[in-house]
Amino acid sequence: MRKLPSLNALRAFEAVARHMSMKLAAQELAVTPTAVSHQVRQLEETIGAPLFERRVRSLVLTPQGAALLPVLSQGFDAFEAALGAIAHAAPRETVAISTTTALAACWLAPWIASFSASAEFDLRIHSADTTVAIPGEHADVAIRYGAGSWPGLVAERLFDDAYAPVWHPRLGLRHPDDLRSHPLIRSEWQASLRDVPDWTAWANAAGLKLGQTRELTFSDESHAIGAAFAGQGVALVNLPLIERELRNGDLVAPFGPILHRFSFWLVYPDASSRSGSARKIAAVCEWIRALPRPDVRGLFRDREQRQVHEQLERFAEQHGAGDAGAPEGEEP
Repeated sequence: MRKLPSLNALRAFEAVARHMSMKLAAQELAVTPTAVSHQVRQLEETIGAPLFERRVRSLVLTPQGAALLPVLSQGFDAFEAALGAIAHAAPRETVAISTTTALAACWLAPWIASFSASAEFDLRIHSADTTVAIPGEHADVAIRYGAGSWPGLVAERLFDDAYAPVWHPRLGLRHPDDLRSHPLIRSEWQASLRDVPDWTAWANAAGLKLGQTRELTFSDESHAIGAAFAGQGVALVNLPLIERELRNGDLVAPFGPILHRFSFWLVYPDASSRSGSARKIAAVCEWIRALPRPDVRGLFRDREQRQVHEQLERFAEQHGAGDAGAPEGEEP
């Protein structure tokens, strides 16, 4: 337990010593000069030493008083600064993005630091393969996979899907017929959408009969990607989500066809529904628009991969390159 004199007495001495005046100290502390004088004498009695020489019409600090003054002044300054910081520190707001588990892991996660370093808001990623209401309990904005039509919401296309078989290089597949010798990895995360890219659709597009091929099924596309990376089979996955793995050679996609069905969209409330969230919605939308878009077309230059590259180029020419920007009249 600290054995300290009265705080009021310490405040009175510090004010008198700073002003070298009982009257001015009393004005600062909103008490009478007599009360200040009483507190100073009480402090002197407590410590057993005089703090002032009381002369006619003036005060002079004793050596003990001169030693005590800077310690008290620094302490009171620190109290004032700490209490001010606590009183004026407003809690940081959080802005939440809802998106698919795979997109959160494969595209958003590597860039989160670029938002956190500059924004006045904290970022929360809500990853789920089911659609959540925005604005709502879980999210202020969303990145959704689909056709781009959600009533009451603004949707900006970010980039398109491009599904193809991928596997670890050590599996050594050279021709689509080789697929029959390996487990086919698939995911079921798009259960709410019709006509999603799957192995049946891909085999039909390739003119290939897969027969009774072994299958490995995940409810999450990022887990399917992980299984392919571990060499557990061949996965039909969205190439833009594994751009880094393709560039590094950790996964390969030597042949098509490429299946295109839907796009990823930045989705946010229209202006009439934003209430008090307009600033944080604008901040996170601006950040998402500035992120580098996946572009896997340049990865397929080798002769045996030319069909994949050419198909991606044709699709880009027909649909654009995932152009961004808010629709006219909408600026989140």
